[in-house]
Amino acid sequence: MSKKINWGILGPGKIAKKFALGLEHVENANLYAAASRSLEKARDFAEEMGADKAYGNYTEMLNDPEVDAIYIATPHVFHHEHTLLCLKHKKAVLCEKPFAMNKDQVKEMIDFAQKQDTFLMEAMWTHFLPHFKYTTEIIKSGKYGKVLSMEADFGFDAPFNAESRIYNKSLGGGSLLDIGIYPIFAALSFLGKPKKIEATAKMTKTDVDARCHATFIYPENVKAELYSSVDKTTQVSATVKLEKAEIYIKPRFHQPSSVVFTTENESFTREFGVESNGYNFEAEHVGQMLLEGRKESTEMTFAKSLELIEMLDSVREKIGLEY
Repeated sequence: MSKKINWGILGPGKIAKKFALGLEHVENANLYAAASRSLEKARDFAEEMGADKAYGNYTEMLNDPEVDAIYIATPHVFHHEHTLLCLKHKKAVLCEKPFAMNKDQVKEMIDFAQKQDTFLMEAMWTHFLPHFKYTTEIIKSGKYGKVLSMEADFGFDAPFNAESRIYNKSLGGGSLLDIGIYPIFAALSFLGKPKKIEATAKMTKTDVDARCHATFIYPENVKAELYSSVDKTTQVSATVKLEKAEIYIKPRFHQPSSVVFTTENESFTREFGVESNGYNFEAEHVGQMLLEGRKESTEMTFAKSLELIEMLDSVREKIGLEY
């Protein structure tokens, strides 16, 4: 593989445009191709975002020997199928979150990637953002004592439409998998796996969750209160209280942001000077992994993705959400 990674995008929608914009800030990346079930849509995307090629068929793009890595940006319910298809063609895969619909699917994807000896990673872009890494490192260092509590939320108000991706059960609709994954991932990153999970939800006419409230309970009764909503706008912030400090990640905590750090003696805001939309950091990491010949991320590991989907499965079970 050359030093510049040729990326192909499978599913050129809204999130794919964000990823393509992020690639513009990655030195070792080239937006090479886009594939859709509609050639017209692929061509429109390629022209707008500057891709070299457009394909009206996923397999055609996967048969192109110039493609080094695939970014999968299709709806949740297709992640499993499309990841296996890409891995079958020995293409490195960065698959949008949630990795798949349940742990069984994620396990199958990981097992197949290992069998194919081909790189695979879940695209949890938040993990790679400077402010998020900074916060994680401070908490893990223990410098300011143990975590006492945590809160995180993500909500927006989307008009009800039974056919939309947000509310359509057949497309993996609902708040939990789409945006609830961010507060849950923050809890996993800052506190690890809980010993107990409690959850409640407000369901829609299409039997998906319009709102979800999960409580993660840790030893010594430390709790993380996690909220998501697709029918109510929330602040989209995160607060972690430690024994000797409080960390507040400003809205929107899951994308490039700043951190307010408060102790008994001082309070300051840490800025991180991110000029891109933030998607470049995960793409940069994947490029580095591929150039090093790795088949698994050293950061967004298979173990972490399995822990994340286990927690999502557990919350789904608590609120009675089945796909």
